[in-house]
Amino acid sequence: MKDNFDENSEELELIQRFEQMLGSNETAFFDLTDFEYIIDHYTANFDYKKAILACDSAIAQYPFSSELLIDKAQLLAMSGKFDDALTLIEQVAETEMENPDVSLTRGIIYTQRGDYRDAIDQFKKALAYAEDRDDIYFNIGLTYQSWGKFSSAIKYYKKCITLNVENEAAMQEIVYCMEVTGTLREHLPFFQEFVDADPYSYVAWFNLGNVYNKLGSYDKAIAAYDYATIIKADFITAYNNMANAYVYLGEYTKAIEAFNQMLEQGSPSAEVYCNIGECYEKLLQWDLSRRYYQKSIDLDPEMDEAWFGIGVILDAQGKWYEAVHFFKKAVSLYDDSPDYWVALAAAEYHVGHVVSALESYARAAEVQPDDKDIYLNWSIILYEQGNFEEATDIILNAIELQPNEAELYYRACAYMLSAGKYREAYNYLENALILDFEKHKLLFEFFPELESQRALSRLIDQYRK
Repeated sequence: MKDNFDENSEELELIQRFEQMLGSNETAFFDLTDFEYIIDHYTANFDYKKAILACDSAIAQYPFSSELLIDKAQLLAMSGKFDDALTLIEQVAETEMENPDVSLTRGIIYTQRGDYRDAIDQFKKALAYAEDRDDIYFNIGLTYQSWGKFSSAIKYYKKCITLNVENEAAMQEIVYCMEVTGTLREHLPFFQEFVDADPYSYVAWFNLGNVYNKLGSYDKAIAAYDYATIIKADFITAYNNMANAYVYLGEYTKAIEAFNQMLEQGSPSAEVYCNIGECYEKLLQWDLSRRYYQKSIDLDPEMDEAWFGIGVILDAQGKWYEAVHFFKKAVSLYDDSPDYWVALAAAEYHVGHVVSALESYARAAEVQPDDKDIYLNWSIILYEQGNFEEATDIILNAIELQPNEAELYYRACAYMLSAGKYREAYNYLENALILDFEKHKLLFEFFPELESQRALSRLIDQYRK
């Protein structure tokens, strides 16, 4: 642990030294490996401007390093400066024609520029000189994928994974391409082959588990993840995926066990504590659920899911005043969750804060305008307050956004009948009956007093099959 801390401190000091050099406009000496770390640091943080400045400083001190020139060319391409990138890479090509990184970088630039055919040609040239070919196969796959040629992308991702089964990026992309083409199950034997070839490869079992997971075969996915953790006891990601598969199956106790294995094998995690809290919530074990949500918040006070989770528990226990506090904290941390706003709206209404409830529903509808339930719940508050006109306006607005939702038409009918607008109400009722006759029962379940209206019953009978 101390070694890692010292290493991180040294890396942080390295970045600080470089930042000071930039600020003072003075030149400081760095080893080539130090420059490589600085460039990688800024690139990983998408700060291409400083990464290019680091390249320029490095090139000034190590002018004969082709690797630095190639790094700068790639950074220029990432910044959208394709012509400058190609000019620089051609400079390297003049002295290192057979350097595979030259063709590889050309290919990356062409891909980013959308010149896919030229990019493929360059990658294939790089294959002629490269020793480590898996990265080139990956880039060919990525280019075909960007080009929309998913079958060809799959072919080259397979080549990449065959050479390097631990290439996580290639695994993610190949599964995506197989999902797009609807061929994931068809390609299942490809992933099984790695397990058959090396039954002790935890990566092979993990990859197979991910494929089963995508196919919805959660039992098989869990079995594969289990093998991966038997081979590699500290394989935290496998425990995480196994736990999530158990959640999908509704086996929350086993999910908790898997999450606890993650905690045993690694450092405490706010996300894992939150996940355990949610599992206990599903099991209706409120005290344990709240305890783990609180552990999550203690580690990360900005864990909005944990704040929301405690709010859900309090809401389920009828402690609405307390629930409002936690829901408000959740929305303050993540303003774009319709679930958070809906929960806050309902809790506010329970404690009699009508205006706040209406405002929360309005925000929920703004975030997720295609959720009919938001409009139904929002409008009923106004209806119960006797404000039939505004309640109707909300539903009519929802109908404009979702013209095929029969339930909205039935609700509009009910509100208009309550307001005495019988002709308009019958028009909306007819539309509702055409869209979904069976849902007319909702009208009477929600407003049983309407059953006594004979004209309404006669109209419904006209559409009865």
